[in-house]
Amino acid sequence: MANAGQISSSPKVSRNVSIRVNEEDLISVQASTLFHGLPASVINLEKPRRTGIICTIGPKTLPRIGELLDAGMNVMRLNFSHGTHEYHESCIRKLREELKKRPGMLCAIALDTKGPEIRTGLFVDSKDVRIEKGSQVTITTEEQFREKGTASKFFVDYKSLCNTVKPGMYIFISDGILRLKILECRETEVVCEAVNSAVIGDQKGVNLPGAKVDLPAVSKKDIDDLHFGVQQGVDVVFASFIREASQVLEIRRILSEAGANGKDIKIFSKIENQQGLDNFEDILKATDGVMVARGDLGIEIAPAKVFVAQKKLIRLCNIYAKPVICATQMLESMVNNPRPSRAEVSDVGNAVVDGADCVMLSDETAKGDYPVESVQHMDLICVEAEGFLGYEKIWSDMRASTPRPMENVESVSCAAVMLSFDEEVKLIVLVSENGKLARKVSKYHPNVPVIAITRNPRVARQQLLSRGILSLLVDSSEFSSVNNLLNIACHAAMEVNFCKPGDKGVAIYDTELRKDSEEASVMHVFTVE
Repeated sequence: MANAGQISSSPKVSRNVSIRVNEEDLISVQASTLFHGLPASVINLEKPRRTGIICTIGPKTLPRIGELLDAGMNVMRLNFSHGTHEYHESCIRKLREELKKRPGMLCAIALDTKGPEIRTGLFVDSKDVRIEKGSQVTITTEEQFREKGTASKFFVDYKSLCNTVKPGMYIFISDGILRLKILECRETEVVCEAVNSAVIGDQKGVNLPGAKVDLPAVSKKDIDDLHFGVQQGVDVVFASFIREASQVLEIRRILSEAGANGKDIKIFSKIENQQGLDNFEDILKATDGVMVARGDLGIEIAPAKVFVAQKKLIRLCNIYAKPVICATQMLESMVNNPRPSRAEVSDVGNAVVDGADCVMLSDETAKGDYPVESVQHMDLICVEAEGFLGYEKIWSDMRASTPRPMENVESVSCAAVMLSFDEEVKLIVLVSENGKLARKVSKYHPNVPVIAITRNPRVARQQLLSRGILSLLVDSSEFSSVNNLLNIACHAAMEVNFCKPGDKGVAIYDTELRKDSEEASVMHVFTVE
């Protein structure tokens, strides 16, 4: 099967469905957790991992991209808060080189924008300063103090600060390391009291929890980065600090105007603040997917409320068939340790049970000492969690929660997954040009492999962000008939033991392949021969 920019004459199912790990590296797997009688150290091809794994690449792991692919990476994340365009281009080039060595493997490329931010200015001589608990601190927006910060007064680059906050609110500096309580707001200054002692330095991030911040959708740097992403052929943009739907539309406009293929790039909105939570339903209508970015979110809202927000956001994304990513500190201890903590194992497992389509590794793979092991452990945890799910109950819940009336593609997808619960049905095959069918089928959590046939390489890669979808990329010449595509899919499925002759499957496809149909999509049950 084809990978990025390549068509194979012998297509295969394309997700990283197999990983081997040494027995001593397993996370206490008991005999009762084996899949279909196979050892847990070999992930059964009949039960591939359904949850996508996103890996952030840093200079330390750039040479090891091939190892990350073999371990199970489905999406390569490039963090544009760091690095030059030359560096990110080298990551993209390396990924494509490694994929050429692995015919049939797919991996999507995600551009994570820096986003509009509020930051402190510079301190005198660029020296870190210590601010003591209980001391009075004045924050100013006057330009003359941009490079003259002290422990008692320093600059912040948000001109509307004094009109945005009010006494009693808080200002967090450097990811909440320093917390300031606002005492008084003046024309160009905000007078605060330090809630704790901390050391801060130049250009640290500033959070204004509970404030309605008025920042542009994208910065000048973001625009340059988005243009670069279109030129490089990235598949997805992770848009930082999305607060309202209009920002998603602005990013979509920039992508569309940046090049012919820009309009096809998917946008995943990162929910990182209270405004994003307040406007989430409107954002959800405008966006292609969502990332629950728990790092900044845990600064903007009380940490104890983050897990509740995670569950609510994931559920809404599931109901509206929008892929959702759970991110930040999932296996954080593996930056320095070869094994995750038990709490981290539970965190990843619970994200899968909540309904996350993908889970993400940040520092673990960007700069950690054990990047490959992090992916291996995440793979194992996801498979274990997926084995715990009650698929028919999830289907019933999603069906009951879906707004009525259902559109045709929704009802057909729902019915197809219902049929898949018959023990004789071993797979679902779907054919669609734009990936919509894949997203709808994924929503209902089928418990059998889903082979999504497409002739569009970018759609094939983007489908990797939808839970349980195995992209099958074929040449346009193969799109001559439904039967031909089903034969290709069944051949590929039998190669990896998803099914055998005599098994049944469910097929769904767009009607461009069936000119005699008046419906938007068509479904039927077939027998593997």
